[in-house]
Order: sequence, then structure tokens, then C-alpha cells
Amino acid sequence: MKKIGIITLNGYFNFGNRLQNYALTKILEEKGFEVYTIWYKNYKTIVKDFIKSKLFFIKKYKRYGNFYEFSKTNMKEFIYLNNNIENFDAFVVGSDQVWNYKLMDKDNTWFEAPVGKKTISYAASFGTSEFPNEFKDKICNQLKKYDAISVRENSGKIFLDENLKSKKVELVVDPTLLLHTKVWDTVMIKPKFKIPKKYIFVYFLGDISKKYKKEIEKYASSHSCEIINILDKKSKYYTSGPGEFLYLIKNSNLVCTDSFHASVFSFKYNKPFIIFKRSGEGISNDLYTRLENFINVFDIKDREFNGIEIREENLKCDYSNSYKLLDKEISKSIKFIDDNLNI
Repeated sequence: MKKIGIITLNGYFNFGNRLQNYALTKILEEKGFEVYTIWYKNYKTIVKDFIKSKLFFIKKYKRYGNFYEFSKTNMKEFIYLNNNIENFDAFVVGSDQVWNYKLMDKDNTWFEAPVGKKTISYAASFGTSEFPNEFKDKICNQLKKYDAISVRENSGKIFLDENLKSKKVELVVDPTLLLHTKVWDTVMIKPKFKIPKKYIFVYFLGDISKKYKKEIEKYASSHSCEIINILDKKSKYYTSGPGEFLYLIKNSNLVCTDSFHASVFSFKYNKPFIIFKRSGEGISNDLYTRLENFINVFDIKDREFNGIEIREENLKCDYSNSYKLLDKEISKSIKFIDDNLNI
């Protein structure tokens, strides 16, 4: 069995990161590969992470532990030490913001193609539409070594088409969109807490402005819904892991979010959702590029907050045409994998 290494952002802290990592793992396993996620860590860090995952009496570490268990249960991980990669047949870089220059490490870990090994990117994201000149040369010099390149946002494709003319760059969808909801249901976990009969699932990676908060609370009150904010450290739901994240979206009455992956899973589970522009100190509009691409590709402009109020129309959703568009995007994305991982 051929062995594939996934190179992506590491950590037990972000729902979207863990779920996209699982999705790509699952897709590649279905293709008959043995799949590992590459972790760039030393043993001291590994031990520290393990200890943190066991500190269940502290809320934030209980949450960390749930992330840890999700990853250990559903994915194989390989600690990348001393360039010990000779047993891998190929590498897939992505998805997530692996090419966001603001997240770059000193040795360009997520840009470099392992020497002598077939390397492709799948749905890699720059997380921005603006690129400093010094970044352009650095990334393009590295990507020349790739065997095939695909990105998640059109802005990334435009950048590479203009600056890396020697390579064909394809646009594919985030791996979370490739799996059927029946597959996602298998890793879903019902929270141990009592779930309200009606609730609005709130998931903001940026700040929830006073205006947004007031409007969400007003709508919840008028529709007899409770609010579950999974990122509120005071909430019992804060300890939730990726499996609980899926459950809370699937069973919600409405999702309010500024997150790409919360929007993706709301869409996949045919839930009404509202996309808010991200706000907060240091927040750039560039973070909205992937959501804009998602909105445009699947023709769901009506999911954007109108800037004034949450309307009754927001509880209605008909994604039938959007799902037809999704089927085409899935076929194109799977073809990219099949064509470029023929090893």
C-alpha cells in the first residue's frame, strides 16, 4: 500500500483545521492509500501536548483533550524528525491556510516540497489577496518544485497564474465539502450536556460586535431560542471538540458565523445560516476572501448578513441548485486528486 503524508497546519485548537485534515485523510484512504498527517515537533513538545490533553479538570484543557482524542481516533500522525521521510511515496500539502505568509515559520515548513518526493497541493489557501513582494519570490521559488498545484480561493489562483507561469494551477473545493454528510455523521458526537430544543449556534472567530450581538439576541428572544456560543469560555459548551461542533450545527435552528468551516457544515447539513463579516482589532478583510469565494461558487449570496437585521427569510433555505453546483465541483476536485496521485 502506497503511503501518503499530509502536510498541513498542526494543532489541537481549531475546529476547521481538524475537520479539513480528517476529510482529506478520509478521501485519500478511500483511494487505497495509507495516510499520515506530518507533525513538525520535537519530543519535548509532544510530551507537553500529551500532558495538556489529560488535564481534564481545567476547562480549556478538557477542550484540548477532546481535540486530541478526535485526532488520535480518526487520523494517523507521524512525527517528522531528522528528515525521516524515506518511507513515504508522496506528500499532499493542504488544505487550510498553509500558505498564509503571516503564519509562515522560519524554515518555510508548509511551502517546501520534500526533496525527491512527489508533492502536490490540495486546496491550499493563502488566506489573503495581498502579497508583499518579498513573499512573492519566496513562495514561487518553492512552488516550482511541486508536481501539481491546486488552491481553494480564486484570489490564490490569480496570484499564481500571474507569478508562477511555469505551472498550471487548478481551483478545487475545501476537502470538507467532498465528504457526504453520512460520513460526517460517523464522527459526530452528541455533547454530554442537555441540549435546548431550539437554539442559535453562534461561532465567531473574530469579535462579535455590539450590533451583531444585539441583533442575534433580539432574534433569539423573539423566536424562543437559546444561544449556544461554543467559543465563550464561560459556556459549558466551550469544552466541545470537533465531533460536538458537527452535532451542534446539524441540530441548530440557525447558525450565525464569520467562519468558513461553520458556513460549510451549515450548507452541507442544509441548515439556515447567516454569514457576518469578521470584525476585531487587527482583522483584515482578506479573511473574507474564502467566504466570498464560497458564496460565489455556490450561489448563496442570500446567506450574507444584510448589515441591518436578521430577517424571517434567513430561516428559509433552498440549496437545491447549489448542491448541483457542488456535485460538479466535487467531480472536478476528485479528478485533480486522481490525475496527480497516480503513483
